[in-house]
Amino acid sequence: MAQILLVLFYLLIPFVILHLCHKFPFVNKLGAVFIAYLVGLIVGNIGILPEWAGGIQDTLTTITVPLAIPLLLFSSNLKQWKSMAGKAMVSLLIGITSVVAIVIAGYFIFMGKGMADLWKVSGMLIGVYTGGTPNLASLKMMLNVDPDVYILTHTYDMIISTVFLAFLMTVGKKFFSLFLPAFKDDNMEEVEYTNGSDPFWGIFKREIFYPLLKAYGLTILIFAIAGGLSLLVPKNSQVVVVILTITTLSIVASTFKKINAIEKTFESGMYLILIFSVVVASMADISRFAGLTPGLFGYITLAVFGSLFLQVVLGKIFKVDADTTIITSTALICSPPFVPVVAAAINNRKVILSGISIGIIGYAVGNYLGFAIAELLKTIQ
Repeated sequence: MAQILLVLFYLLIPFVILHLCHKFPFVNKLGAVFIAYLVGLIVGNIGILPEWAGGIQDTLTTITVPLAIPLLLFSSNLKQWKSMAGKAMVSLLIGITSVVAIVIAGYFIFMGKGMADLWKVSGMLIGVYTGGTPNLASLKMMLNVDPDVYILTHTYDMIISTVFLAFLMTVGKKFFSLFLPAFKDDNMEEVEYTNGSDPFWGIFKREIFYPLLKAYGLTILIFAIAGGLSLLVPKNSQVVVVILTITTLSIVASTFKKINAIEKTFESGMYLILIFSVVVASMADISRFAGLTPGLFGYITLAVFGSLFLQVVLGKIFKVDADTTIITSTALICSPPFVPVVAAAINNRKVILSGISIGIIGYAVGNYLGFAIAELLKTIQ
């Protein structure tokens, strides 16, 4: 009975968090992921979890992320990526190149500064700053990152990303306009966006939930196929095969209109990420954080603002305008949900569509890129 109650707690607490975010604007400003980590840290460090909780935690962290990936990617569309405006594609390539270059440079700068398995942190930073939290969670599994390191990395990421966003939304446009050309494209589609709407609202309506069941079934099928393929490789490679197979099959599935058109798949995936966030946070031991912090805050700060600086330099060379640079950096560093917010702050709704497209591409490539760079750094450490 106690085991069932613990499982129900982990499965239902994100629902409570989302309800609070919907009801109270100040809670929503903190963000559901932040609240999920906070709840998990409190539950895991006040001594109420039994010794046997570890088995349930391991099971939930093992299944939530692989099930979340397809749902997050079903709403993307590979065919649409080809139609992105030329300068947006150039900006995307510049943005990803900047993140990879700075993270690799930072690895050599901070190597030997008291952080164990820095190559794993590098892989996670590549993933989260080309994609987002789902990629960070995926790479945590693929690289077998210690829960304490994962939580501390993500905590610092949220702090630094908040400062980053505040900069872009206040003085960013004026500052970058000193170096980059002005935005000019009268032919781009202007996208209407109401930030006050709750993306999770209405998910249980019959016309939305019934089609979602098909998406859930396909998600389970993809998970089963990936699990079967993983049995063909050595045990230490199985998690990697599962994640990369799921990512690939999900991208392929997203090209089918009937799948791509299903509403609320992304929100369903994010609900699973919230479950993962609560569980993994409850596995972290706050008392161990002091021994993990040297250099990590500096490394993440360099990854965020260093990549932005390099993106501006390369943007100047390739004549990418200030608005596109800002929205690309937002999509990569902070993920697609922040694109409309920043677009409104810089008073340019025409960059929303390209920004969201860039962010979705980042979700798709983040797992591949993060794992590849981590393994590369591991071989040369």
